[in-house]
Amino acid sequence: MISITEDELNDFLGQSIAKTFKRNETVSRTNAVPNEIFFINKGLIRVMITDNEGTEHTVHFALENQFISDYSNFMQKQPSFYTLQALEETQVVVLPRSAIEWGYKNLREGEKMGRLIAEYYFIYQDNRIKNTFSRTPKQRYDSITEVFPNIHNRVPQHMIASYLGISPVHLSRLKKSEIPKV
Repeated sequence: MISITEDELNDFLGQSIAKTFKRNETVSRTNAVPNEIFFINKGLIRVMITDNEGTEHTVHFALENQFISDYSNFMQKQPSFYTLQALEETQVVVLPRSAIEWGYKNLREGEKMGRLIAEYYFIYQDNRIKNTFSRTPKQRYDSITEVFPNIHNRVPQHMIASYLGISPVHLSRLKKSEIPKV
């Protein structure tokens, strides 16, 4: 994302923590102010929100080489609406708020890195909204692997259905419709 010297990288990473989350372990909870951003080295994290009736809704998946956090609430220092859950054993680099702020001030291109991450987040969210309202469920299903490669082999189908905004039964019908008839 940015040009960084080896010394800058070592100083920045020296403020981070490597951590492994077990399958189905909670990475970050609702109602707590998120004070870290996670960079996924290996594994998969689901971002979900629970409605007033207790139903979980999958709003995002994060894969290897991606940053993940309740970014809006991280920036605003407000309690999170989202739960982050490791769906596989997941190895992350935990970047505490202090490391992020240090990076903005001390890395030659630290502010550029922050801007690029914010732009990526904005573009993803904007595309997600456009796709939700302008594409059919079939079109959303057909394009999910563009955003999340190999997702069908890594995530339970009911979570994919939730992400697509359809029922698991509807997802099953979509999958059957693409099987060639002999």
